[in-house]
Amino acid sequence: MQTIDLRGISCPTNFVKAKLALEDLEVGETALILLDDGEPVKNVPRSLKADGHKIVALKQSDDGHYVLELEKGEE
Repeated sequence: MQTIDLRGISCPTNFVKAKLALEDLEVGETALILLDDGEPVKNVPRSLKADGHKIVALKQSDDGHYVLELEKGEE
């Protein structure tokens, strides 16, 4: 499973980087995306879902960032 670390990257750059990283995956494969609190955790999952990907899980880690588990969908 690929891990995409987007901590410290602001919107909308983090969404663009997530989209680019997902291009390397096949449909149905999953990835973990690490996001900061605030705008990133609100906007990135919503935008990726709107692009046809499936949100499997979204959990806050002990150090305060969020881990988004995403299944690549048809774009």
